[in-house]
Amino acid sequence: MVVKLQRPILVGGLGLSFSLWMLDSWHDSIVQVGEFGLLSALAVGGGLWLFQKNRPKDSLEQLDGMVVDRAAVESAIAKTETVINQLAQEAENHTALETLREQVAQLLFELDRQEIKVSVTGGKSVGKSTLIKVLKENVETRNLVSLEETAPLFREAGDNSDAPVLAEVAKSDFVLFLTNGDLTDSEFQALQQLKAANQPTILVLNKQDQYLADESASVLLSLKQRMQGNVVATAASPIPIKVRKHEADGSVQEWMEQPAPNIQQLTHQLGELTQQGQRLVWLTTMRKTGLLKAEAKNWLNGTRRDRATPIIEQYQWIAAAAAFANPVPALDILATAAINAQMVMDLGNIYQQKFSLEQAQTVAGTMGSLMLKLGLVELSTKAISTVLKSNAVTFVAGGVVQGVSAAYLTRVAGLSLVEYFQQQEIAIDSGTGLNLENLRQTLQKVFGQNQQIGFLQGFVKQGMKRLLPEVQQVEVVGIQKAVG
Repeated sequence: MVVKLQRPILVGGLGLSFSLWMLDSWHDSIVQVGEFGLLSALAVGGGLWLFQKNRPKDSLEQLDGMVVDRAAVESAIAKTETVINQLAQEAENHTALETLREQVAQLLFELDRQEIKVSVTGGKSVGKSTLIKVLKENVETRNLVSLEETAPLFREAGDNSDAPVLAEVAKSDFVLFLTNGDLTDSEFQALQQLKAANQPTILVLNKQDQYLADESASVLLSLKQRMQGNVVATAASPIPIKVRKHEADGSVQEWMEQPAPNIQQLTHQLGELTQQGQRLVWLTTMRKTGLLKAEAKNWLNGTRRDRATPIIEQYQWIAAAAAFANPVPALDILATAAINAQMVMDLGNIYQQKFSLEQAQTVAGTMGSLMLKLGLVELSTKAISTVLKSNAVTFVAGGVVQGVSAAYLTRVAGLSLVEYFQQQEIAIDSGTGLNLENLRQTLQKVFGQNQQIGFLQGFVKQGMKRLLPEVQQVEVVGIQKAVG
């Protein structure tokens, strides 16, 4: 008779079926399973029953919420090509064009790919290499699924330390995210990023045999409740068990035996995935298309911003000169100089947002009203006055405060328009339908970015050089004292 002794239980995850088998064979042989062996196996069965009752979404159900077809992907690729063609039109010798076009061609080729690419990722020592080796030996998956191990996550502290690995993971069709216990905060955040990117993922509790059966069930239940997603348990390389053989002469022989890997649930789900291979490929291609479009748009926006910056600077100093020559109360600055309809039209032309003069005046008036309501006029005037007030020569020339304030607000308005336009679709050729809430948020953001004392010092210096060139040397001393 051969008896297998556990440490302290048989391989975790055998489930209720194993418990019943144990009971059925109890009278046929005496099997020693340790003090907690039978109770642990029963606990596993009870735990798995609870998981079946409250089962998380499996692979196919997870994909049902990600609607995509070939036509939608082809349309997305065409829109990406529009952005690239616009970049070529506005910067025909741009260094990124060749690479961008090669990537578009690759996306079209990807649409007909048959093999499913699966990334196996997770922290250190969670069993990625071992699981891949075991899965590749499975006949049902090795010819249909490509398994690729990523570099370990969470190797270094820092918010962006895992970004390169997660970016690589995003190129795969499916992700096996391995853990060997309840989730750490870093693991949870990484999984949330994958979910936000519509990346189909299975969370794999590997090395489950290292837990008592009731502990394993508890960890699985915790993972399922926390993730509300697809969770499976595996033991790619189970802990060896001791085998004892009683001979007829009364002697006993003992040796260690390696149990077979417990990966049946995972291989079953991978088998289901192969039935959805085309949908997975389309979803991945759609995701890659979005990333490529964003990259092309960033290049295009950079080119446009280079053209927009001199225009903003031109109008900010025009506004400064007008306000300096004809000082008006601070709250009237926007009505005369800070927002200029011609600047709106010029910037709109760069970003394919065509405005008539009447529309540009409406945009200018809208931005001026928002600036007043947000208190940006008063705040900027006070900040600039603080920088200037210690120098009598400058401060008695009352138009300096209004002039520099007008230039500053014109700059904020111009940069806000650029930021707003960059959020719009490329080449929609429309100057109507401003989203006032987005514009308000953009104004506040840009204003905050341009409130640093270092920037204000430099900006005031530029303004004085233009408005009072004859006293600029005196002003430099005055500014240093004001902020010192």
